[in-house]
Amino acid sequence: MSRTLLFRKCCGLFIFLLSGVVFAQEKLPNVKIFTTGGTIQSKGDHRQKLMEYSAGKVAPEELINDLPELKKIANVTYLEESNIGSGGMNTEILLKLAKDINEWLALPESSGAVVTHGTGTLEETAYFLNLVIKSDKPVAVVGAMRPFTAVSRDGPFNLYNAVRVAASPKARGYGVMIMLNDEINAARDTTKTNTYRVDTFVARDMGPLGYTDSDRISFYRKPTYRHTAKSEFDVSNLKDLPRVDVTYVYQESDASALNAFVKAGAKGIVLTDNDDKAIKKAQKKGVVFVKSDRKGSGRVVESEKQAGLGIVTSDNLPPHKARILLRLALTKTKDAKEIQRMFNEY
Repeated sequence: MSRTLLFRKCCGLFIFLLSGVVFAQEKLPNVKIFTTGGTIQSKGDHRQKLMEYSAGKVAPEELINDLPELKKIANVTYLEESNIGSGGMNTEILLKLAKDINEWLALPESSGAVVTHGTGTLEETAYFLNLVIKSDKPVAVVGAMRPFTAVSRDGPFNLYNAVRVAASPKARGYGVMIMLNDEINAARDTTKTNTYRVDTFVARDMGPLGYTDSDRISFYRKPTYRHTAKSEFDVSNLKDLPRVDVTYVYQESDASALNAFVKAGAKGIVLTDNDDKAIKKAQKKGVVFVKSDRKGSGRVVESEKQAGLGIVTSDNLPPHKARILLRLALTKTKDAKEIQRMFNEY
């Protein structure tokens, strides 16, 4: 065999192998990370700093470049929505985030989405997205209990697992998920239960959906309530949401907070106890009331008394999540019976 012929065959083999590598890379799932900030993107001034970490912020590029392992499981891109603590999340950011995720998931080539978020109000954003995302493609909301610079940081592995979930075809149809501590939890069911520990996110009444173990992603249950692609709520043309506030009842509390919220323009109020006189007065002004509870788990059951007072019951949604659903419900109706139907279904 001549050297020229051998060279041509070798070149052809190289091109064939190279095209195979390119094809394999193109076949990886396409996952976009929507970054909003929080502890997962925060820096402390030393490696043992696990609280009051304000030495800097981690940009999306740094967050992703810190995890070269992502290149083996997905084609990862990003969009920075904000870089703030979870207490700074507001309606403007929430609406933009939802619209941007919906735009991404509507693309045929997209596989899923990941949202980074501070843990303080992470469950509220996750539940909001669970109600307004218009796709059955997986969305994983991820955070961290320890900053990016900590010696024992949990953020990178949480993010790695979140991308795994968002890239997995098995995760379609589960709604928006919360991904921390190797557990996959449903946005609706899950709440932060501890201020400091890494196992803080717990679905008290239901348990996790599944786990991100090293060998595979395992799911063990699927939500039965309406969410995402089957939701009736649409924020695509909304620029704001109705104001809804929450009252917290304790011994010797009175209607001062309720009256102040009404005066401030609340269209809805979530209650943890009743003040019938103040409620009736506010209802005459068009305010809608939802009864929740401060205990953190268990249902608030429907009753003839509550229905007779025109008060919606929240099922097992805690007050801050009942607020999210009520805001969206008020974009469609003020009828208490219709809103009760929504709380029963979502």
